[in-house]
Amino acid sequence: MLNSKSFFLSKNFFFFITVLALWGCAAQQKPQGGPRDLTPPKILKATPENQTRNFKAKQIQIDFDEYFRLTNAYQEISITPFMEKQPEYKSSKKSLIIDFKDSLLKNTTYVINFGKAVADVNEGNVLKNFTYVFSTGSHIDSLSLSGNVINSTTGLKEKDALVFLFPVSQDSLLFGKKKPTIFTTTDTAGNFSLNNLREDTYRIYALKQPSPDKIFKPEADLIGFSKKSIVVDKDSSNIILKLFKQVPDNFRVTEKKFTLDGKYSMIFNRPVEKPSLKILYPPALDKEKIVEFAKTKDTAVVYMRNMAFDSLSIAILDNNKPIDTIYQLKSKSEKFDRNLIFSFGTNRDNKLKPGTDLLLIGNFPLESYDLANIALLEDSVAVTNFTLQKDTSNLRRYTMKYRWRANSKYQLNLLDGAFTDIYGDKSKRNGKPFTIDKPENYSQLTLKVTLPADTGRMYIVELMDDTKNVVRRDVVTKNTSLVYKNYFTSKYTVRVVYDANKNGKWDSGNVKRREQPEIIWVSPKDIVLRANWEAEEPLDIPKEQTNP
Repeated sequence: MLNSKSFFLSKNFFFFITVLALWGCAAQQKPQGGPRDLTPPKILKATPENQTRNFKAKQIQIDFDEYFRLTNAYQEISITPFMEKQPEYKSSKKSLIIDFKDSLLKNTTYVINFGKAVADVNEGNVLKNFTYVFSTGSHIDSLSLSGNVINSTTGLKEKDALVFLFPVSQDSLLFGKKKPTIFTTTDTAGNFSLNNLREDTYRIYALKQPSPDKIFKPEADLIGFSKKSIVVDKDSSNIILKLFKQVPDNFRVTEKKFTLDGKYSMIFNRPVEKPSLKILYPPALDKEKIVEFAKTKDTAVVYMRNMAFDSLSIAILDNNKPIDTIYQLKSKSEKFDRNLIFSFGTNRDNKLKPGTDLLLIGNFPLESYDLANIALLEDSVAVTNFTLQKDTSNLRRYTMKYRWRANSKYQLNLLDGAFTDIYGDKSKRNGKPFTIDKPENYSQLTLKVTLPADTGRMYIVELMDDTKNVVRRDVVTKNTSLVYKNYFTSKYTVRVVYDANKNGKWDSGNVKRREQPEIIWVSPKDIVLRANWEAEEPLDIPKEQTNP
């Protein structure tokens, strides 16, 4: 039998062992990560101080609160006025050192814009729109311009757009050839502010680029500009710049190639109004070719039954007038990997819109089909009273017609050899289950369109779905009602083009000719179509507002 002292020691020993075990388990746990760092480096001190007057230093040191990385310093960092000998930028621990290699002008305000050159090491958070300002005289230029940038086609404010100025005296020499030295980028709300400007007359631009090198490339970039020069003799605000895609003056083919499955693909630098193609060599192929142009009329695909040629020459025409000729080399023995497959005209839920036919769409033009290898099941029972109709406007498509039943389940089975394409290749076994969507999932919309009191104008009314794709386009010249029947329940937006030249399409602008694009107005109101609903919405098109 244990006495009280032994019991006390045993109890304490057990407690000690338990604490050690728990502490050991806890010690083996990995430290838990905290919230993600979203903060860019902060400036603790600048030597000399920002906004220094009577500046005489040869070096600037900027100290940050953390280690940082300096990226593309000579591309991102700019200094105005321009210096023939660029400063040297280098990082030292948590400091950025700027060494001047050129002499400074007297009584001049200098602005160093760091662009996106400074970011933290771990998360890459960029210190945006930081400027260091100093003057070699007793006065610092302090005028400013502010406003916002809007995307013309969407009506939305554009973030991370570059906004820059050129003095009018330099604009014709520099724009599109040299990077601007006076610039900033828009914030998440599309707002911008250009500060520390000297009195002068400027031209202002906005630029949105996939690869930001600050030099305008018409075929890739969005551009916006003010048609009028801006006299900066006081602070100005509410400047609106509208981005648009400039259509190149000169047509060219930007990409041409044989795809891995033997199609010949071309991409144009701009849409063609009435495109057509003619194969010049080998001439015998011209009558056999099958050509498809995209709805945007800026891409083309050519199918050729006979691929035994060593080179290809194709003339591209617009309104039957040649606008370009391209050449392509090819080995006569070149092999292509073709596999005839199908897609079907159902939605993502494998449902067919009520009152419509089922589309069968091949990836190559189709030559024929074998009805014995095509089976349609309705509620697991085979039916034969369907018909197949070839689409003469698109040789890759067939339409299956049948009296579809709302509550039935369908299975389309394409057995081996159901279809044969123009190359003689036969389709492999394929199947498609689908049902008929419910009519109550569709609605009717009536737009009561009221035009401004400016007779003789033409407008293009475009209905866009929730992904901003245009689902219908109407030309309107008077007050009217537009009826949209059997549209899927979703959110829609209306966009209106002010068709000034009455050609039935939106016309782009041109920076070199100082031409603004045709006005686009996007209704601020979203239209929500509910199930089994007939909606009526007013569309009061505002009076034309001139682009800046």
